[in-house]
Amino acid sequence: MGLKNIKNKIKQFQHRWLHLPFLIIVGFFVTLLCFGDYNYSRRDGYVKQISDIKVQIQANEDSAAAYEAKTRELNTDRHTLERIAREKYGMKRANEDVYVTDIP
Repeated sequence: MGLKNIKNKIKQFQHRWLHLPFLIIVGFFVTLLCFGDYNYSRRDGYVKQISDIKVQIQANEDSAAAYEAKTRELNTDRHTLERIAREKYGMKRANEDVYVTDIP
């Protein structure tokens, strides 16, 4: 009977004290996931922000490439430069008369 009594006391001791560290560890991780600086909802928001910023970067790179191509074209092709100067800014040569109409 003494051996059974000792085994029961050991089981009660293990049962009581082995659950406490487990509960503390679980509580620690739950606290980190829900209330910490890097909690799940904040992390999810950061991931969405990163993907939005990557899309914006790609759009800006595309528009920058288009502007670079246009600049390269204007620097190399004199006829294109003259055409844009005449159409967009209404420039003319010294011996020309330009008539502007608003006909759609």
